[in-house]
Amino acid sequence: MNILEENNIIKMESLNALFEHTTEGIIIANQAGEIVRANPSSQRLFGYTKGELIGQKIEVLVPNKFKHTHEMHREGYNKKPHSRSMGKALDLNGKRKNGTEFPIEISLSHYKNENGFFVIAFIIDISERKQAEENVKRINAELELKVEERTKILKETLFFFFSSKDELSKALEKEKDLNDMKSRFVTMASHEFRTPLSTILSSVSLIGKYKTSDEEDKRHKHVDRIKSAVSNMTLILNDFLSAGKLEEGKISITLVSINIPDYVNECINELSNFLKPGQKVNYTHTGGPDFVCDKQFLKNIIINLVSNSSKFSSENKVIEVQTNHIKSELQIIVKDHGMGIPVDEQKNLFERFFRAKNALNIQGTGLGLSIVAKYVEVLNGTISFESELNIGTKFTIKLPLHHEDNIIN
Repeated sequence: MNILEENNIIKMESLNALFEHTTEGIIIANQAGEIVRANPSSQRLFGYTKGELIGQKIEVLVPNKFKHTHEMHREGYNKKPHSRSMGKALDLNGKRKNGTEFPIEISLSHYKNENGFFVIAFIIDISERKQAEENVKRINAELELKVEERTKILKETLFFFFSSKDELSKALEKEKDLNDMKSRFVTMASHEFRTPLSTILSSVSLIGKYKTSDEEDKRHKHVDRIKSAVSNMTLILNDFLSAGKLEEGKISITLVSINIPDYVNECINELSNFLKPGQKVNYTHTGGPDFVCDKQFLKNIIINLVSNSSKFSSENKVIEVQTNHIKSELQIIVKDHGMGIPVDEQKNLFERFFRAKNALNIQGTGLGLSIVAKYVEVLNGTISFESELNIGTKFTIKLPLHHEDNIIN
């Protein structure tokens, strides 16, 4: 055996060892979508035994409701193959052999040889990271309360010291300065909060290293520490980050095909812990289920409108949410039976940090509706509202259908 042959053997053995022993799941499928190779990590990930996946369609690993869509995306990928790295803003779920679903990230690549065209998928389970993100969404109360208390103290102090006409003029200037300060804080928050949040998410992923029963205390200690940190932030953080990105123009549209009824129900379920006692969200949908839109934008719109309806309504009130897919347009209607908005203040409703005079004692950043309006504008949609004091408020959003050629595979 010559040196070239020996080197080729060593290379093949190294590649096979990498395939067999890497912690990432690796699956290779042919152009017909049939699985031709699956490494041990992918078999464990999806709950299959050795060789059991070979010959099956890749859609066996896709949740049933997305199988047809996945087949179309797969065909599109075969026509225009391109490499795609992990974490491209796609919310993907895998399906185990027992039917359970779990969140995943997939990196795609492809190659050709004398046997044909093949796609390689590198797969990781991101359940722990998703759980951390859900925890982050439940933060808010403490930070928001402190901002509200300090803002109230500042206003009372200003009013006390600047009671004359000249002093009130100076107070107004101070109020403008305060708004400028808030604007600067939006930008600061979008940068300064990102690092600790990334640290929290990274720490969550390390918990998986403590797998033995002897390390149970270490796991609990990490979990308690993360819960304690995460529980002190959430909607206010999301509002500040969104406002900062919108202010700096650092947002772009990521279009995907969305099953609207399923996704809106998912968004509403996320808010279940924020509803007041006895409050209920009634959701209805008319028209076709699928609509092409930016998934994160749509989520922010739904969550902000429904959470606002909850905050400004009393206990045991019903919040009505309706989506209508009419031809090339999606209508989103959110109606509450709450306190309503004073007529003389309605013109300011979509301004940043605006709080109506009848809502000053209710927690909130005053950013939610301005963010919703900006997302609607970016999506080339329209937003309107009707409101009457002590009767309630109804928001209507109309979003145009974006071209399906822009959908990300």
